[in-house]
Amino acid sequence: MTQDERRLYLIKSLLAEDVRYRGIKIPTGEAEQRRLLRSLFNVRPPRPVSAEFLSVQDEYLMAVTAAKGMTRSSELAPVADGIYLWQGDITTLVCDAIVNAANSGLTGCYYPCHGCIDNEIHTYAGVRLRLACAEIMERQQHGEPVGQAKLTPAYDLPCDYVLHTVGPMVRGEVTERARDGLASCYRSCLSLAKENNIKSVAFPCISTGEFRFPNAEAAEIAVRTVKEHRGGVEVIFNVYKDADLEIYKKLLR
Repeated sequence: MTQDERRLYLIKSLLAEDVRYRGIKIPTGEAEQRRLLRSLFNVRPPRPVSAEFLSVQDEYLMAVTAAKGMTRSSELAPVADGIYLWQGDITTLVCDAIVNAANSGLTGCYYPCHGCIDNEIHTYAGVRLRLACAEIMERQQHGEPVGQAKLTPAYDLPCDYVLHTVGPMVRGEVTERARDGLASCYRSCLSLAKENNIKSVAFPCISTGEFRFPNAEAAEIAVRTVKEHRGGVEVIFNVYKDADLEIYKKLLR
């Protein structure tokens, strides 16, 4: 199959899963098709899928990631002992594990094409990631608490694992409970990494997006906690915005 044929196969398969989608017409343009496919991935509930679908999905998503360009953590230069700073798309980073800033449902963002990191990671990992998270939640039988961490395979991402953690949501002034919760996210991820012999972990700016934790204070907590608890784990602080890059540069000088 060509990449165009894979995309059409995936769209048709996902549309056929739900009778409510019968009236949807598949657009002819590549950009519109890619947006439709991502939307269908995003809203799909966690459930098994055929081996054929997975085979086509895996080839499609790995080709998409390769086209975006991948960065190996081994190519990065440290800015401090065992600590790296990298600006880019975390779903293209080749390392042992990346951290997902999840919500308490843990199964991803269901808003089509939303810009949050949870949506990005679930989109490019493929549909098995949501199912793996749903199985964790089924065993747990309650929402994921702030500050803990769960481990899953990364599936179609170029890393090996995803560490899922729920950061605190800030409404108004930052409380000590929120600060402690954010620090706990970093500690829990590092502890889980050590338990599973994970040597390199990439952290995004947890809680600073939709959860509205002030960026500068969140970065201070992140850097302090990582320096105190990383042990032998190499840590990559992954930033996307220029403003966050400058904040971390100043903290890591």
